[in-house]
Amino acid sequence: MIVGPPGSGKGTQADLISRELGIPHISTGNIFREAIHKDSELGATARDFVEKGELVPDHIVTALVLERIKEDDCRKGFILDGYPRNLDQALDSDRNLEISDGPLDLVLNMVVERGELVRRLTGRRVCRKCGAVYHIVFKPALVAGRCDLCGGKLYQRSDDHRETVSKRLDVFEEQTGPVIEYYRRRGLVRDIDGSCSRDEVFQRIRKVLNNLDDYL
Repeated sequence: MIVGPPGSGKGTQADLISRELGIPHISTGNIFREAIHKDSELGATARDFVEKGELVPDHIVTALVLERIKEDDCRKGFILDGYPRNLDQALDSDRNLEISDGPLDLVLNMVVERGELVRRLTGRRVCRKCGAVYHIVFKPALVAGRCDLCGGKLYQRSDDHRETVSKRLDVFEEQTGPVIEYYRRRGLVRDIDGSCSRDEVFQRIRKVLNNLDDYL
């Protein structure tokens, strides 16, 4: 399992781990989209909530995750991203997966200072015309405010405003903070400094993965 606040880079690192180990990267967002696309019974139920802009209930999220990890590509392992999101989901997954004897070997906790997270999240800019994504610090446009590809105007999405970003980080701390501490008490959590470059972060994760047997 990989966990971290918005802007910590956990999705990027989960993709790298997936390629490194040859195991699927399972995110709740992808699970929802796949289940809805397949129009399964659970997918139809999830779609009703998504279309109303409501959170999918915990028991449905857990059922969708269980359904996904039963697929053949998960036989050699998998990495969970975005689940469990809260303590109820963590307890539910324990009951259903018997984690104490089974599939959860490690929790990678991406640690980045709040100020850096705010800087990362509020710096994103998107082209109104073609949708290309930039960042005022990490990937600035050649001409300020204009897309390199089409010349369209760049803008800041509403969910990247400082107030919204702060609320997103507060929600993470409130909901997922207890999950991290729950697994920390079980000796499964390894903190990863996510403040450096993508490649440097992955090298730190690789060291943990290479010594995984020492943690089990």
